Amino acid sequence: ELELMLAPLGVELVQPHEIGGTPDVVEDQPTFAGNAVTKAVSAARAAGLVALADDSGLEVEALDGAPGVRSARFAGEPCDDERNNDKLLSDLASVPPERRGARFMCALALADPNGEVLLEVQGEARGRILPERRGTRDFGYDPLFLFTEEGHAETGKSFAELSDEAKARVSHRGRAVRRLAAEIPRLLPELT
Repeated sequence: ELELMLAPLGVELVQPHEIGGTPDVVEDQPTFAGNAVTKAVSAARAAGLVALADDSGLEVEALDGAPGVRSARFAGEPCDDERNNDKLLSDLASVPPERRGARFMCALALADPNGEVLLEVQGEARGRILPERRGTRDFGYDPLFLFTEEGHAETGKSFAELSDEAKARVSHRGRAVRRLAAEIPRLLPELT
């Protein structure tokens, strides 16, 4: 997704495995943006390159924003999508549909090798949590997340029912990446 959107701008993306990896980072910040910044700064310093990092997850209104930054490990360690979905359904078992509002959030951070944060952007997608899984595509909470924003062909479908292209048009990550791509031309002198 990033490569497709950034290719016309002449930005070359280097994957962590191409440079021998990046350090593991403890994701202990209370926000997606904080975790994205921590990861971007760590990777940029270690690689000596400008680094882009992502942190994303699901926030459910009836659960006071949980699973939030703990989305990947909502049901405990190790990360397990099926267990996370089962826990979410269990936690919401007595919650009526009108109180199952949720949003997916994505924070992207770009940092330089000195650890300076060059850019932070966020994207979100609003919906609600279904009472059971729908669809077979993608991963994580996608089978339980019903996209409800009006005015889109994708409205009324779970993220797991959407093609990759359709999901990218309305997803939290797709929206964050488009914001990032819009800012890259302004940052190009700093990135070279």
